[in-house]
Amino acid sequence: MNFKSVLVTGGAGFIGSNFVPYFAEKHKDYRIVNLDKLTYAGNLQNLSECAGMENYVFEQGDICDFAFVEALFEKYDIRGVVHFAAESHVDNSISGPRPFIETNICGTFNLLEAARKYWMKAPHQYKNGYADCRFHHISTDEVYGTLGAEGLFHETTAYAPNSPYSASKAGSDFLVRAYFHTFGLNVTTSNCSNNYGPKQHPEKLIPKIIGNCLTGRPIPIYGDGKNIRDWLYVADHCKAIDLIYHNGKAGETYNVGGRNERTNLEIVHTICRILDEKRPRPNGSYADLITFVADRAGHDRRYAIDVSKLEKELGWKADENFETGILKTVEWYLEKFSGNK
Repeated sequence: MNFKSVLVTGGAGFIGSNFVPYFAEKHKDYRIVNLDKLTYAGNLQNLSECAGMENYVFEQGDICDFAFVEALFEKYDIRGVVHFAAESHVDNSISGPRPFIETNICGTFNLLEAARKYWMKAPHQYKNGYADCRFHHISTDEVYGTLGAEGLFHETTAYAPNSPYSASKAGSDFLVRAYFHTFGLNVTTSNCSNNYGPKQHPEKLIPKIIGNCLTGRPIPIYGDGKNIRDWLYVADHCKAIDLIYHNGKAGETYNVGGRNERTNLEIVHTICRILDEKRPRPNGSYADLITFVADRAGHDRRYAIDVSKLEKELGWKADENFETGILKTVEWYLEKFSGNK
């Protein structure tokens, strides 16, 4: 079978390892080339569903290595890119920002430049047979900064990143935009809200809460716990990316959110309540483990996304609300911590 090769970067990370099996199963005429550096955040065990898939291949490497990236385009005749690879933990960007600049900005530049050189012969002129090649860039709502008690982030909201992480993602977004306007590269960008679901790294809020509950450790909550995020179930995000990659308008940005605003305290209490029912603690509620700690530096107060553009223009709709999604998530981690995942 003649496969059309699509390069997925960071496919061993949280969202990528949910996306790759979904994308490979749905589009059997694509060869999914999963490029991942396998840092602490990447885990090939999360791609066990891909074992035996003839349209899946893994390549270990670094998007900061331009020669390696260029060679991949040649080796597989890459006809599309879905770009997840990024340093993404805000706390880590505060304690050590350099890898965020290198990976998120320089790495994204390498991918864009490799795509431009391989697909195009001149600005706004594609090589024969490459006119439908597309580069999709996954970004974050954190590039927009913080919101007050009211309002939503729109695709037209001015960028105001407040952490080294969000600043590096803003820089990568601007590079993608520039490659569209300057060179005519066929790009799309999506800015998503907080994802949750299976396969997330234990450093992130929801798996950390679950893990600490099950091991009896304190559940650390920054500040007063009233920071608000919009939560998006990862499978719904994967479907949105697939839709944007195939049907989005070149040069456009699409916000992806779950319409599920919750404070961090609400998240913790919801998880504790589910665990109290599913796996009762012998001496009280899991909520007794909640501990308030000093707030994170530059901690944005509220994020919330207006997803109406994606819904109206491309027909996307989330399958999960927070109640159904968080229940599936807790059940998945209960299986994982019991050794069944």
